[in-house]
Amino acid sequence: QVQLVESGGGLVQAGGSLRLSCTTSRSIVNIINMGYYRQAPGSQRELVATITGGGSTNYADSVKGRFTISRDNAKNTVYLQMNSLKPEDTAIYYCKQRDFTGAYWGQGTQVTVSS
Repeated sequence: QVQLVESGGGLVQAGGSLRLSCTTSRSIVNIINMGYYRQAPGSQRELVATITGGGSTNYADSVKGRFTISRDNAKNTVYLQMNSLKPEDTAIYYCKQRDFTGAYWGQGTQVTVSS
């Protein structure tokens, strides 16, 4: 069973920054992709950013130019650097890992951006 542990959420003022971390119990060298999704109250879960096993990245239009996803294979960790945060970025952020055995989710971490 793959376990994903997230950290780095919190409360920040608009314009501020946070870095989320997602550490997995399984090597990320052979993943299909890993990424972050978010869910605000009353809304569906939406993709924020993903990174493939080959290092290609994909971002939601709403975060392009502000968020950066990266990975550290040696630490089995994916990072989401979030800059220029806006109140509409407030949500629970979930990490997801996809490999050839299935898809796995983290427990989520709350990000709150005050205006």
